[in-house]
Amino acid sequence: MSASYKRITRKLFVILNILAAVAFLLSCLAPHLDPGDWWFISIIGLGFAFLSIILVLFIFFWLVFKPKLILISLVSLLFGWKSFSVFLGFKSSEKFEYTKAEGTLRVVTWNVGRFVEWKRNNNKGSQTRMKMMDLLKEQKADVLCLQEFFHSKDSIYYDNLDFIRKELGFPHYYYAWDNDGYLQWVGQIIFSKFPIIDSGMIRYPRPSIPESLIHADILFNKDTIRFYTTHLQSVRFKKEDFKKIESIKKTEEGMVENSKNIFVKLKRGFVHRAAQARIVKEVISNSPHPYIITGDFNDVPNSYTYFTIKEKDLKDAFLESSFGIGRTYSDIAPTLRIDYILTTPDFSVKQFNRIIKEYSDHYLLVADLTIKK
Repeated sequence: MSASYKRITRKLFVILNILAAVAFLLSCLAPHLDPGDWWFISIIGLGFAFLSIILVLFIFFWLVFKPKLILISLVSLLFGWKSFSVFLGFKSSEKFEYTKAEGTLRVVTWNVGRFVEWKRNNNKGSQTRMKMMDLLKEQKADVLCLQEFFHSKDSIYYDNLDFIRKELGFPHYYYAWDNDGYLQWVGQIIFSKFPIIDSGMIRYPRPSIPESLIHADILFNKDTIRFYTTHLQSVRFKKEDFKKIESIKKTEEGMVENSKNIFVKLKRGFVHRAAQARIVKEVISNSPHPYIITGDFNDVPNSYTYFTIKEKDLKDAFLESSFGIGRTYSDIAPTLRIDYILTTPDFSVKQFNRIIKEYSDHYLLVADLTIKK
């Protein structure tokens, strides 16, 4: 009876291990399959880190009970090497040196979440806004690329554009908005301490939210560098969606219905971002100058969005100079690296920093770059 029980238990664990391995391999396909046709693979791709951990745990389990069965997990993990290469940073991360070396270009990207508070007052949101401004000033950056930037000409709201120009010392900027009669706008902006000699904006097509890709050509010493920044389609989770996610985690009543609603939003986000990523890739590939693209891609490294934009030729500043996962979004899961600084091979990444402050729901990223001669 005991031998039969052990045999059945072993078979059960083998089946579970195989299922986990299959799910992991499917998650590794996510970067290569268009979510328009394979959206469910993209959703599985979100579980890449979780599935990796499960396979590692199976390796330790079989080392104790049946060593030769570690091959199920080990071979699967080997097939996922390309996803691991963008998911994890393997460079030793030294303390960020705020004194800039000569010839260094310091770049900041941050989804500032409209700076939390729009109206002029002295509440907690306004105090957080000032902390965010102080944090930006502390970076001593040459170029700021900000997403979800709020600007208003109405005196009851904060004029963040003029504040950063005057108080933080960025005389040059490019901010594209539709002059449609309203006195407040939200979008992407590029600030620079160096002259901007050209700029432009591309609006992504509907039915997604009208996000945009903007660029500014900046004259740095004798070189012209093109900066792109963008904010790609978000999943648009609201407070009730986060509550649904918590109920799913706790397997509470209504889990099936809640899961359906979440999957619908995830699918929509994947499909729209895929289309936007293809537009981004086409645009940046035609840049006449060495370029840096920053922004909130709203997608993890193991995704069609990231692989489409980065492809083989761009450098990821985090991977070039950091160790670990590099989470940039503070909610939902600890594995969400969705904000990036990517460069052409013309640049060397000297150092990179991720500042973990719970001001916006994203973390500020800063990198020191030099252009190769």
